[in-house]
Amino acid sequence: MSKTTDEFGEWPLKRLMTEVCGTGPKSAEDLTREQAQEAIRRIFAGEPDHTTLGAFFLANRWKHNNAEELAAYTDVMCEHVDYAEPDCDPVDCGANYDGKGETAILGAAAGIVAAAAGTPVVVHSGDRVPTQKQDSYKHVLDELGVATELTPSDSAEMVDETGFGFYYQPAFNPVVDDLWERRDNMGVRTFLNTIETLANPANADVHLGSFYHLAFAKKVTDTFTESEHHDLHRIIMFQGMEGYDDIRPGYTKVAEWTDGEFTDYEIETPNYGMDFETEDLEVNPDDVAGDSAKITREVLAGDREDHFADAVALNAAFRIYAREDVDDLETGLEKAREVIADGSAEAVLEDLQSF
Repeated sequence: MSKTTDEFGEWPLKRLMTEVCGTGPKSAEDLTREQAQEAIRRIFAGEPDHTTLGAFFLANRWKHNNAEELAAYTDVMCEHVDYAEPDCDPVDCGANYDGKGETAILGAAAGIVAAAAGTPVVVHSGDRVPTQKQDSYKHVLDELGVATELTPSDSAEMVDETGFGFYYQPAFNPVVDDLWERRDNMGVRTFLNTIETLANPANADVHLGSFYHLAFAKKVTDTFTESEHHDLHRIIMFQGMEGYDDIRPGYTKVAEWTDGEFTDYEIETPNYGMDFETEDLEVNPDDVAGDSAKITREVLAGDREDHFADAVALNAAFRIYAREDVDDLETGLEKAREVIADGSAEAVLEDLQSF
């Protein structure tokens, strides 16, 4: 798969390492947009040898990518993404692809509840993505009997038919999936773990994500702004459990970006029905997907009125609010609880299982 240097430009990864980003955490410089685009094109073409690619990944990790670099990487990735836009206008949920290992995965249940309330939702992930290689959206949906290994066009049809859809990374983003082994050999997360969540395979104009630190939320909104591919209207991000798009119980930060205006604020989840600790949402670490699927079925059927049901309802409310289908979280929470109580949410799951 080796390509000649002339095909790409003047900046092979080895030169970038020696002259720009590989000189150490204190002296490393940021790449220009053109340098970053050339680098990722070389990577996707399979040009760098394993040693050079590993060094480049580590150099990006120790110096920390800025938004311009991430946008350049994202834009080149998007040139290869197989987009399939549903007729509806969904919320894009790109949680971390390497999954969870301790707490229940509630995003599928929350998305289904939101869909029942009239807010279409798209989720996407891969399959045991490095470095954690833990359970993600795909594995919960597999346990629920929902088709996951779909073509992008079938995923778009799923969204239009049911209000909820899953896009599978190997199908819509093969150039990133092809790097699975190289990423696994690294042993640490790379910038691919960030940009793959921004692929937005349904071409939605609303994105919902999560963060550990508020600075990362700002970097994501800046990345979308710098991107020449994406043209989003709204981004909602919050502090998530295990880096996932399940809101963390307790005193929690939220970031909102709408048409260029960024704001952040704090909420206390007990005011929205989540009056418990993160530990209360833990499941069997040997079967996170199985336990999460069981919880999902029981919550959607109205058979649970416990902390898991409360967490699903608030997470659904965030999706409804993100699309501006309600004016505030309180109203979104009311709608979420209504569609669980009247059986609408369970009906969406049944539609998904028969798709």
